[in-house]
Amino acid sequence: MSGHGHGHGGHSHGCGCEGEHEPAERGLEYGLYRRIDIEKLQCLNESRDGDGKLVFKAWDQRTDREKFVESDADEELLFNIPFTGSVKLKGIIIAGEDDESHPAEMRLYKNIPHMSFDDTGREPDQAFRLNRDPLAELEYPTKIARFSNVEHLSIHISRNFGSESTRVYYIGLRGEFTEAHRHEVTICNYEAAANPADHKVDTITPQTHFIS
Repeated sequence: MSGHGHGHGGHSHGCGCEGEHEPAERGLEYGLYRRIDIEKLQCLNESRDGDGKLVFKAWDQRTDREKFVESDADEELLFNIPFTGSVKLKGIIIAGEDDESHPAEMRLYKNIPHMSFDDTGREPDQAFRLNRDPLAELEYPTKIARFSNVEHLSIHISRNFGSESTRVYYIGLRGEFTEAHRHEVTICNYEAAANPADHKVDTITPQTHFIS
């Protein structure tokens, strides 16, 4: 009994505290699905229209088996994901079935709206070999410098572990989100650049007349 108690005590000190808080924190970190323009999200080669949108869901639904997307003609899937602002993407989780239909490779492309399978021949911004992850436990970290200003993300599932079709239950995106304020920034930059130039012309002109 004392041995059991000691072991349990060791666990609570070592990792129990983190374990209690970690799911809630990770749930917040994986809130980028709320920043997707879901009406414009496309999934190419999905067997049923609209199913690709279902896998971008809340952290506490990541092991839900009711909603999923399955590929149609072959094992490939291509998600075109527009955001409502700018995202610094830090990590991705992708969960499927614990069998050969689980994605085996994921290729990421940034800021190429409306990608098609014809475009997937180009070099991806980052590619990952995937492990089977039915419980959505494995995060694949991105090269943050490369994914620091993402307004559109394409995820190409290029192959699975051998099945004729690929099934995906959950795609989690972790990162930071910034609201889009492009027009204000453009105006500010223009004025900041224009004003010093105006002043410089004003100051040079009198001197030139004075010397002549």
